[in-house]
Amino acid sequence: MANFIDRRLNAKGKSTVNRQRFINRYKQQIKKAVSDAVTRRSVTDVDKGEKIGIPTKDISEPSFHQGQGGVKERVHPGNDQFTRGDKIERPPSGGGQGSGQGDASDSGEGQDDFVFQISKDEYLELLFEDLELPNLQNNRLNKLVEYQTYRAGFTNDGVPANINIVRSLRSSLARRIAMTSSKKAKLKELQDELEELENTPGAEAERILLIKEEIEELKQKIDKVPFIDTFDLRYNNFAKREIPSSQAVMFCLMDVSGSMDQATKDMAKRFYILLYLFLTRTYKNLEVVYIRHHTQAKEVDEHEFFYSQETGGTIVSSALKLMHKIQKDRYPESEWNIYAAQASDGDNWADDSPGCKQILEKQLLPVVRYFSYIEITNRAHQTLWREYENLQKTFDNIAVQHIKQAEDIYPVFRELFKKQAV
Repeated sequence: MANFIDRRLNAKGKSTVNRQRFINRYKQQIKKAVSDAVTRRSVTDVDKGEKIGIPTKDISEPSFHQGQGGVKERVHPGNDQFTRGDKIERPPSGGGQGSGQGDASDSGEGQDDFVFQISKDEYLELLFEDLELPNLQNNRLNKLVEYQTYRAGFTNDGVPANINIVRSLRSSLARRIAMTSSKKAKLKELQDELEELENTPGAEAERILLIKEEIEELKQKIDKVPFIDTFDLRYNNFAKREIPSSQAVMFCLMDVSGSMDQATKDMAKRFYILLYLFLTRTYKNLEVVYIRHHTQAKEVDEHEFFYSQETGGTIVSSALKLMHKIQKDRYPESEWNIYAAQASDGDNWADDSPGCKQILEKQLLPVVRYFSYIEITNRAHQTLWREYENLQKTFDNIAVQHIKQAEDIYPVFRELFKKQAV
């Protein structure tokens, strides 16, 4: 087998380029390992890097071998069986080829998968690749417009604090050269002529006096040219341009009634963390509002949202009403990009589900960018699911998805935020 060695000098950052090539080459295997890692991890480690294992059969490199046939002359040291001119039998087909290593064998020997570490940024990039925030383009005109000041060249007018000294002196020098160059050239001619006349015996005294007067007059004119003039002053120019607001708020609504066991809450938490990480990669400023409810809704902090033991019956409309109140008081739709994610097992008082539909239809869906509802249950869908499905026929900024087990979380998340066809 022929070995090729690259002896070129390694440029700075070459390993980074090679790493990106490797990730792009085996992206499908890496993305599969990343999606599997989401379901295995604890909720506190979902945003960290990951060790990725790839079967060695998937990363085999091309190798060069001697082709079959042809006339070859070789020297075998220590040969005691053949003399010059003897013919050597061809080895059996397949013998002596390859590296001699296999993925497994009946003797218990094998080869481990290739394992390498990807960083947090690489992990999140692969996790959220090909995803986008739905309806963002359609609602962009409703964002709060902010202004950013930036340098925009130079101007002839301005305040003293913005004077650009270098540009002003450069303009002054150019002006003085333009205004005095002809006079200085004439002055040099007269000085040379005066020197020649003074060194010439019998030169006319009247001509010498006239030249001296002209020289003095030219010097005065040159001296009258000011070192700097108001015309020379240059000021740093600053302009403002519009930039869209990058602030968003995400409302997390979770059912904590008696029918929501700890395993169901854990799956809901995984979904919320994925959503939070995804939004933080899109918006610079992101706030999260946690609302938990049973028969009553309450705004809580993150720890209480996930770990409180409070429980009770189920009235979903209480959470929607509280969300609407908080949004009106603190997050006006003209200044904030509003998102909401609701997780429930589908249980709700039958009389309350139509009320939930009305709140969403009249108050929430007209102002939110996107409202996602996930139902975590192995049972048949109930009235709440059907009411939300009916809303999808009228509004394009609401989506409902069903999760049965932890392995469904990431596929459902990708389905909710996949790129829309143009």
